[in-house]
Amino acid sequence: MSAFRVSAAGLLRLATEGSLPDRLAEHLRMNGHGVHPAERTSWSRSLLILAQDLADAGLSRVEVLVEYQLPLTSRRIDVVLAGVHPQTGDDSFVVIELKQWSYATRYEDSDTLVDVEHARGPRLHPGIQVGDYCQYLIDFLGLLADRKNLVRGAAYLHNAVDRNVAELLDRPATELSRIFTKERRGDFLSYLRASLDATQPGADAADRFLKSTVRPSRHLLTYAARELKERSHFTLLDEQRVAYELVLRAVERARAHDHKSVVVVSGGPGSGKSVIALSLLGELARQGRTVLHATGSKSFTQTLRRYAGKGSTRLKNMFLYFNSFMTAERNGVDVLICDEAHRIRENSVNRFTRAAQRDNARAQLEELLAAARVPVFLLDEHQVVKPGELGNVDIITAYARKLDLGIDLVSLHDQFRCGGSAAYEQWVLDLLGLTSTGPTAWPGDDRFELRVAETPEELEAFLAAKQEAGETARMTAGYCWPWSDPLPGGTLVPDVRIGTWSRPWNVKNDRAVGDAPGSPFWATDPGGFGQVGCVYTAQGFEYEWSGVIIGPDLVARDGRLVTDRTACKDPNFRSRTSVSDERADALIRNTYKVLMTRGMRGTVLYATDAETRAFLAGLAATHVGRTRPAR
Repeated sequence: MSAFRVSAAGLLRLATEGSLPDRLAEHLRMNGHGVHPAERTSWSRSLLILAQDLADAGLSRVEVLVEYQLPLTSRRIDVVLAGVHPQTGDDSFVVIELKQWSYATRYEDSDTLVDVEHARGPRLHPGIQVGDYCQYLIDFLGLLADRKNLVRGAAYLHNAVDRNVAELLDRPATELSRIFTKERRGDFLSYLRASLDATQPGADAADRFLKSTVRPSRHLLTYAARELKERSHFTLLDEQRVAYELVLRAVERARAHDHKSVVVVSGGPGSGKSVIALSLLGELARQGRTVLHATGSKSFTQTLRRYAGKGSTRLKNMFLYFNSFMTAERNGVDVLICDEAHRIRENSVNRFTRAAQRDNARAQLEELLAAARVPVFLLDEHQVVKPGELGNVDIITAYARKLDLGIDLVSLHDQFRCGGSAAYEQWVLDLLGLTSTGPTAWPGDDRFELRVAETPEELEAFLAAKQEAGETARMTAGYCWPWSDPLPGGTLVPDVRIGTWSRPWNVKNDRAVGDAPGSPFWATDPGGFGQVGCVYTAQGFEYEWSGVIIGPDLVARDGRLVTDRTACKDPNFRSRTSVSDERADALIRNTYKVLMTRGMRGTVLYATDAETRAFLAGLAATHVGRTRPAR
């Protein structure tokens, strides 16, 4: 686990001499994180104040973990203080969230969201924020599994006086969510002394904290049914919690004032969009609200019906498709949660649509906006992979404004997949030309493993070893090979052929073929390992180890990746009239972005093109079967 570690005395020395921001920036850069100028300013101001407070409290021997990265996510905590509890003699950990706010009030009349002077949009109440951090640590650190009393938390608004944040202080505090202002500095020092023994060093406690085992992430589908039937099993952090609270506020406003509004949540793969969706679904259902979940993915919806709706027809019926609302009653449900909203299409017409509906078809987005008092859209604009998909923030907000609807926008910045490695997600975006930076060398990240295989046999052998060890692994590929129907005897055709190696695509439809599961369950059924998944079956899912075969539709030339649509076998790409070369280029890049961001622990890449393999190997500097070079 990553943190800049120093004693309280050392923190004061670095902060006083002015070298602390440089030391922190260097630490973060070594761990694959960029540093914004505003962060340096915050460190130089807030950490100096905290360091002086620790000195005045006589706690110079306490250990300080600055910018501690939470396990399995890219989110960082400002400070964790480690020491010994003065009463019990046990380890004691105090999570501190530092705020430079001078003035803040409730957002509307919410006790969970706040308006901060000079900030854009609502922020999470700092007491809730630090409390969620504490709960997350309790959930995931083995050290705290049966000893949650070892951790406590406080938000320190060191620039604020009580009268300027009075509404924030009204919220009842717990041991995990105390709030202090500069006007309450004396109380803050007393709180620190009551939590940490001034006579004992904190180094041993910090060692145990940083070396603690990390419990496995709660897999979304494993807990889905319990999330809907019982209570929340996921701790939402920061912007995730803001999005969740904004939806609950919008629902209450709609009920009280006959008011309709829209919430749009955007974020990259693994930022927690589907966790927000299921958390909302469960909470609103428990409140007795009418709420539905919809996607444009047959695989994702069918899988949610299987896992989240297990044993309950009522729960299964909560999971629908975007094209299910052509004839829906206007505002017929309280909330419609549109997950994977980047897959919204131009309209809902398909080959099964009756002629009368076909003639009067509206835009699919218009249908979804009309169906609920509070439509919620969760999306990633870089996951549009199919012609005709148009879900993005600008289009959704433009439709909503045309209908004169209120809009709340939330951007998710954290990474909860890929080992919590924001560095890996950024590397993928740069590699695929989805940023202006261009391909860069993989900086390495202890939380996530990136490998390049020299043959498809090596890729499969590596993944098979992980699968046999009890971990989940899948192979996927770009759509560069034909996709045949099963043979009459009920076996799949090994269409994906590379030299002497060949494997079949995943099953085309819902029905299993032999031991191979139907397409909706390829990512979750253990029998899915033997087939190569395509983007339409992989999108929306995650597994521990991901193997990606990059076909001839994406090759490295002159130091960057270029696309070749002629190598793509997807029938949706055949017509240049309906899909321009520019659009095809974007869709191919997005396809590989989806495929390369499914793994939770690591990704293995193989490219069919020799020049591309060499290019990737040079960037990744790690090969299957070889030891990763020291950084």
